[in-house]
Amino acid sequence: MTDDRRRSFWAWGWADKLPDDAERRELKTRIESMLGFPERPLLDYPTLDDVAMPDSRLDPPLDCCTTDTRERALHTYGRGYRDLVRGFHGDFGSAPDAVALAETEADVEDVLAWATEHDVAVVPFGGGTSVVGGVECGGDGYTGVVSLDLRGLNEVLEVDTTSRAARIQGGATGPEIQAQLADHGLQLRHYPQSYEFSTFGGWVATRAGGHFATRYTHIDDFVESVRAVTPSGTLETRRLPASGAGPDPNRFLLGSEGAFGVVTEGWARVQPRPPHRSRATVRFDDYWDAVEATREIAQARLQPANCRLLNAEEAMLNELAFDGSHLLLLGFESTDAPGVPKESLSRALAIAEDHGGTWDEATHEDREEEQAERDGEEGEWRASFIEAPYMFNALVSMGVLVDTFETAVTWDRFPDLHRALQDTVIEAMRETCGAGFLSCRFTHVYEDGPAPYYTLLAPAEVGNELEQWRAIKQAASDTLDDHGATITHHHAVGRVHREHYHREVPDGYLDALRSMKRTLDPAGIMNPGALL
Repeated sequence: MTDDRRRSFWAWGWADKLPDDAERRELKTRIESMLGFPERPLLDYPTLDDVAMPDSRLDPPLDCCTTDTRERALHTYGRGYRDLVRGFHGDFGSAPDAVALAETEADVEDVLAWATEHDVAVVPFGGGTSVVGGVECGGDGYTGVVSLDLRGLNEVLEVDTTSRAARIQGGATGPEIQAQLADHGLQLRHYPQSYEFSTFGGWVATRAGGHFATRYTHIDDFVESVRAVTPSGTLETRRLPASGAGPDPNRFLLGSEGAFGVVTEGWARVQPRPPHRSRATVRFDDYWDAVEATREIAQARLQPANCRLLNAEEAMLNELAFDGSHLLLLGFESTDAPGVPKESLSRALAIAEDHGGTWDEATHEDREEEQAERDGEEGEWRASFIEAPYMFNALVSMGVLVDTFETAVTWDRFPDLHRALQDTVIEAMRETCGAGFLSCRFTHVYEDGPAPYYTLLAPAEVGNELEQWRAIKQAASDTLDDHGATITHHHAVGRVHREHYHREVPDGYLDALRSMKRTLDPAGIMNPGALL
């Protein structure tokens, strides 16, 4: 699939939005001075001429397939740190042999039938934003690998305004869904950081997390039913608001990561945009006071749309505070009750004040039109949140190891986990890179625990980045496992988290998943190596 505006073949996002040399020099100076890193190089971005890619092993007879070099490069990796490093250095050794640009569900069926017959591995591909190796497959033991791109299936097929639900094709991106629902005055209010590029089918397949801190935290909270094409046939769950009839078949497809089949469409709950909003930014001198305030707000069942706690390092990294303050970004909203957000925010601020929190002012809005820009720390945070992956591209080009990991853990275990991560991850960065920086924010909060999200930066040795990354990632993952936290709250399993995912779930459950895979994918062609 080609567009007038092109995605970068190796980096996050649009090729024309890669930071230029002046922006990279400014970022380099800021990183060196702010974090005390040794002087970093400024390396040239790669071009398609720099790509090292094996010849295709396949000549698919299907009209939707291509072996174009740029398409193969674009579909080789996701956009995690190790993907960016390999792409930056021109290493596309695990490129798919062909890319299938499906336009219809019949195209998907044809690809799976041909691949099953010829022992070709199939990797479903939506926006290609995986950070856990979810769309990468070397194809060992297969005659070849096809990346099955679903972005041609990008329509909102049906809208039920009475039940507030929409039938959405699996390849539709966030902006495409919103644009089509706008005609009905509705939205699918699911905003992952990858919103601009990731797809509905990808969200379902990875159990993606959105922007909202409570209530609508995962795509699970929106899904009514799912339709998936498997090598053994099509699965479609019944569209229901809820059911108590046995294990939920939707839950089986949610998070299946293309290991059983391809999500081609689904029904999702939609809603009007809430015009009534209240928000404030609370500052704390002590981090653990901020954590306690956040816990009490979550357990008060106020259901804030935003309840994002940034520790001092995270606030500094995002240039929101440089005085050592920890920031709690609070936001409440309502579709039809102007007073509710204001009242809920007032109660949340009272809780925060009991724990030493202070704030300058609270903001209340009642408007029908989407606000183009937001003021204050929340607006700056949102802009930084969406643009951050572009900064990762630039950091890779100057020899900075930059990655994130996220988890969820019960409130009683969080203090020990957080302190252990501070020790083990920072020590791993020092041992492998000589220095390191680690920050933390809560992306979501539940009554029984937070979902902390960590960002790490370290000066890498160019050419040795992946070995350094593996040591640091292993230290972080082992620490999560040792403290009873999940290996991932919303980044999925893929290939990167598979070892620790298998530690997390019961052996009998894995056996059941393998049995289901044998039933739906008897030839074992679907995304081999991901999840299982």
